This record gives sequence, structure tokens and C-alpha cells, in this order.
Amino acid sequence: MTHSTPPAALGAKKRLFLRSWGCQMNVYDTGRMADVLAPLGYEPVDAPEGADMIILNTCHIREKATDKLFSELGRLRGMKEKKQAAGGEMVLAVAGCVAQAEGKEIVIRAPWVDIVLGPQSYHRLPEMVARAGRAARAVVETDFPVEEKFDHLPEASAPQGVTAFLTIQEGCDKFCSFCVVPYTRGSEYSRPAQAVLAEARRMVAQGTREISLLGQNVNAYHGEGPDGREWGLARLLYALAEIPGLDRLRYTTSHPRDIDEAQIAAHRDIPAVMPFLHLPVQSGSDRMLEAMNRGHTAEEYIRLVDRLREARPDIAFSTDIISGHPGEKDEDHAATMALIRRVGFAQFFSFKYSPRPGTPAAGAPYRVDEATKDRRLQEVQALLIEQQAAFNASKTGQTVPVLFTGAGRQPGQFSGRTPWLQPVHVAGDASLLGQIVPVRILAGQPYSLHGELLHALQQEKNAA
Repeated sequence: MTHSTPPAALGAKKRLFLRSWGCQMNVYDTGRMADVLAPLGYEPVDAPEGADMIILNTCHIREKATDKLFSELGRLRGMKEKKQAAGGEMVLAVAGCVAQAEGKEIVIRAPWVDIVLGPQSYHRLPEMVARAGRAARAVVETDFPVEEKFDHLPEASAPQGVTAFLTIQEGCDKFCSFCVVPYTRGSEYSRPAQAVLAEARRMVAQGTREISLLGQNVNAYHGEGPDGREWGLARLLYALAEIPGLDRLRYTTSHPRDIDEAQIAAHRDIPAVMPFLHLPVQSGSDRMLEAMNRGHTAEEYIRLVDRLREARPDIAFSTDIISGHPGEKDEDHAATMALIRRVGFAQFFSFKYSPRPGTPAAGAPYRVDEATKDRRLQEVQALLIEQQAAFNASKTGQTVPVLFTGAGRQPGQFSGRTPWLQPVHVAGDASLLGQIVPVRILAGQPYSLHGELLHALQQEKNAA
């Protein structure tokens, strides 16, 4: 029997350009695509020009996501034809949620695309690359074998850095009226706790000090534990916090319906769990929350916030707000503004409603006109920006622990994050990288903080 030698074994390196849009889970997925292609000799590069393979990992959440994809594919078509004219080959792949939702349209409108794969299929990339070399048309994989994907991911992975993302849960069973996730990511699935813990240990061994757990509905996590029993998110957080060298834990995105007492207690009892929670509310109107199929009221959301603040008084919140969902009236918008004032948010994401094909809201009556959506969104954003700026300003004069992750924009400047996920810039040197250092905040600006290292600490570091 004849065995072929992998390209990597022959020293044949290939250039791989990856571009990721959208959520943090897409960032994680993009990194794992690089991992599964590494044995074929593919090495990531920073620009698409001359690449041997290009993967566009798409997101269907943002407005006009499909239009942006086809615009980018049109630009890359020229690069691919140029390389072919020079005697080379470029494999062009579209991955992610737009690929899942629009796979047939991509094949029809962009026949120069070689591979179309959904978010649950990227573990099959090596096989798809081989098939694409023999196929007369695009190789399309848009099934939902989520369990199989995680089972087949390689244990080895490239270091992510001081901070890292780790997917523990995928899919969603909530079916919010505006959301395409259940149709592009499938039903809820939780990875076994042992697999999550093993991956976290590998990350820490490679230098990671902060891990952000990811899931479309992360606090619906219900993975099998090493003891054979079902673990919830809180039990997983306790186990992760026991890993030596793992100093900070975060998780996103949570759904209010799935917050339980154990999750609240974890914020109180686990120092590694950061005092910051992204908790989308979408609207402050009970009428709109019902239309959105959110499964909770505004008052229930506020009670959750109050209970979390009682458990962890320094906790800060971010949220998602949608303006102009079908049927939204002025009084609904006013209720949203009232909820924002009542809660007080440190960060936020806000959007005008835009229809997603196949979702219930896409065909709903009583559409809000664009001018009204614009006005309401501007009012929401003005209030949220004011709250974010006030929260940042409240840190002025405080000394806070900052995990330094990289160089700043200015020479001699380095940046990191506070426990509340605020970016902080200080004058320092590269010895700060990967360290958690006390920083005195000099100024809280609308989108970041400016601080200085404590003099005693700096002198100690210089002496060392």
C-alpha cells in the first residue's frame, strides 16, 4: 500500500489568510480552523494577496452581512484569477453563519468559491480542501454535527496569548423573534466539562491568564462532568478557578432566563470570576419583550441585576438594545429608556432592528420606519454613552489591578484591561506584558482609562 506524505512533512508551507467578522465565538472558531489546517502545511498570514487559501468566517447578526460578504468575494475573485494566471491556485472558502444560511445563494452568485461550510463543520476542512481540488463545483457542508465537531478538533492549538476565548456551548433553543442563531448554529449543545478543563489547562500552559468562556447562550451550559453528572455553568467556573495560573474568568453571552442561584453565588464566591457581566435585555417594554419571545419581563430583569449586585457589589453590566423592532411604539421606547436609567450600564451594544430571513420578526406587521428607528437609536446611544463615560470617570483616583495584554498606540505605551473590561493605557515597558499590575487611574475617558504604575512597584521592577 502506498502512503502519501503530508505537505508539511515535505516542508511545503502554504499561506492561509483568515478573516473573521462578528462575535467572539467566530474569533475562537477562526483560530481552530488554523489549527485543523496546520497539519496540511498552512500557516496564517496577515494579508490575502498571494495566499494559497482564504477563509472568510462570516456573521449573520450584523445588518447587510450578506451584501458585505459578496462585496468582499468580488474583490477576492480578482486575486484568485491573478494567481491562476500565474500558474498558482487559491482555495477560497466561506465559513460561519452566513454560509450556513445562504449556502445555495453563495454557490450561485459566486461560483469561484471553492468551499462553503457552516459553523459546525470546520473540523472537516482538511477533507474539504482535498475534495475541492477534485470537484467541478463548490464543496458545501452545512449540517449540524456539533458533537462531532468538538470530538474531532485537534488537542494541539496555537497559543492565543495572555487572554483567550474558549467555546463551551453552542446553539440556542430560545428562538427570539429577531435572532437567526437557532437556524445557523442549531440547538443548544454543551461540551463535556472534562474537555473544557483540558483545553483550559493547555491554554494556561501556553501563557494564558484570562479565559472568556463562550456560548450563544453560555449560562445554559449543562455539560457532562467527570463524575458523570450534569454540570451547570457555576460548577464549571469553580473547577476552572482551581487551575493554577488561571487568574481571571469571564463568560458571554448570558440569557436572563437561565441565570440561577448558583451562577449568582459564583460571582460572590469565586475571586477569579470578574465583576462584569454581559446581560442582554433588548427592550425595557414588557409588550416588546413578549413580541421578541424573550421569556422575561423588565421587572424580572431588574430583579436579577439587583440580586447580582447584592452578591457582588462592584459588579458592572453591559447589555444589548434593539431599537425599532416591529410593533415598537413611543411608549415602548420610553420604557426602554427608563430601564436603562434604572439599571445603569458600563458598556453596551445597540442596534437598529433589521430583518433576518427566516426569523418570525422578518414577516411581522407594524414595521417601524427608518427615520423613527434612527431617532430612537440615537436617544438610546446618547444615554448609554453617558452612562459608560460616567462609569469610567468613577474609576479616577482608584488603584485597580490591570492585566497587560499588548503595546499601546503611542511609543512607550502599554495597554491592559481592568476587572470591568475597561482598556487602560500607561507608560511602561514590555516587562508588563502578561502581568497583573496595580495601576492608579488618572483619568476616566468615555472609551478607556489613562493611568500610571505605582511608583513603589516601578522601582521594585527596575531594581529587579
